[in-house]
Amino acid sequence: MMPPFSVRTSPRFDRLAEALTRRHSDFPTRYDRAREILGHDPYNRTRQHHIKKLEGIPADAGQWRLSLGRFRFRYDIASPEVLLVYCGLRREDTYR
Repeated sequence: MMPPFSVRTSPRFDRLAEALTRRHSDFPTRYDRAREILGHDPYNRTRQHHIKKLEGIPADAGQWRLSLGRFRFRYDIASPEVLLVYCGLRREDTYR
């Protein structure tokens, strides 16, 4: 089993998370769950989570995406650390 990863946030992520917390009461629960998942399995080796490595995204721009319900978390991995760089809602017209 891999050792746990430390999860940090960028200043941009902190601003976005603060705004989402004010508007969506379920965001703090999803954020806590995201930190738990990324602390243990950011590469999704267990295939239990909705994690995808994004193509064509430069380093430090959130090369990985975790989907939890309608919330999206983008992050980079620099073992043994995960840096959350973006959080937001899925676009409403994504699946129409």
